Amino acid sequence: MASKQWLVEDYEAGDLPLTSGETLHSARLRYHRIGELNAPKDNLIMLPTYYGGAAAGNHPWVEGNSPLDPDRYCIVIPALLGAGESSSPSNTAGAQRGPGFPAVSLNDNVMLQKRLVEDIFGDARIALVMGWSMGGMQALQWGCLFPTQVRAVLATCCTARCYPHNRVFLEGVKAALTCDHAFENGRYRSPPERGLRAFGRVYAGWAYSQAFFRHELWREQGFGSIEELLRFWEQDHLGQDANDLLTVLNTWQNGDISDNPVFGMDYEAALSAIAMPTRMMPCTTDLYFTEEDASEDGRRMPGATVESLESDWGHVAGGAGREAASHNRILAAARALLSGKAS
Repeated sequence: MASKQWLVEDYEAGDLPLTSGETLHSARLRYHRIGELNAPKDNLIMLPTYYGGAAAGNHPWVEGNSPLDPDRYCIVIPALLGAGESSSPSNTAGAQRGPGFPAVSLNDNVMLQKRLVEDIFGDARIALVMGWSMGGMQALQWGCLFPTQVRAVLATCCTARCYPHNRVFLEGVKAALTCDHAFENGRYRSPPERGLRAFGRVYAGWAYSQAFFRHELWREQGFGSIEELLRFWEQDHLGQDANDLLTVLNTWQNGDISDNPVFGMDYEAALSAIAMPTRMMPCTTDLYFTEEDASEDGRRMPGATVESLESDWGHVAGGAGREAASHNRILAAARALLSGKAS
């Protein structure tokens, strides 16, 4: 592991037809890669990214004594379209810059990732697709669309579609951002800082559970007060582009693994296609990707086992390196899936 370094590369896909019927011009997929593909081409691991996160946010899953060992596996982290690294409103030229950027779906992201696997990795078999939050939704999308190529799926703190209360939560953070007069319907001349700060503060109240605040678990993150945590969330969102945030939020709100030509909105059929060994790992205190919704999805996937994360950290528990106990349980599940010992 010590001799291997992450490589940051771009896959230039040209004009990309989208589920909406629009075309994303000169589409580019940013990805991080570590480890080498073996001769049988069956040791590829995909780690799709989550909302508001850069590809490097998944690196902790590969560090230390992780079963995601770059001496054994070729590990790829593809960055979400719209999130600031791959093609996004903030880095696209011409008419598709800013508010002109087209809507992209879970299917669009995964089909672009599929092209990456075909063109750069020889259409390798995928030993594991693993993700948190929107990364988990992409993992499930991979599982249902390519069941013969994907050997195992691990999805933490997510569901296979965005359920109604989750959509309402997202409407709240969206409103906090767009009500800033400086937003100017996405045509802002300078960042809408008040809206970005409000977005971060509102989001922080949903990312963790009530018990997280009641038991002052924010102290474990090094904060001296709730106000310090909220200021951290403000600063984090001041570093992001407003149109990028809204583009990926739209992907999330409309996320549904059956929304593609293969399943034609037949949600039961999409869930039924996930017959490979799959681990659904919701958190017991997640406020928007709820344990109830995730468990119900898991029960309808023939290959899935539901293993809840007992944690007061809410949605954050499912992220790479966020909360030690949950992080270790997630990696134990990954180890079982990679060894073939998980059902």
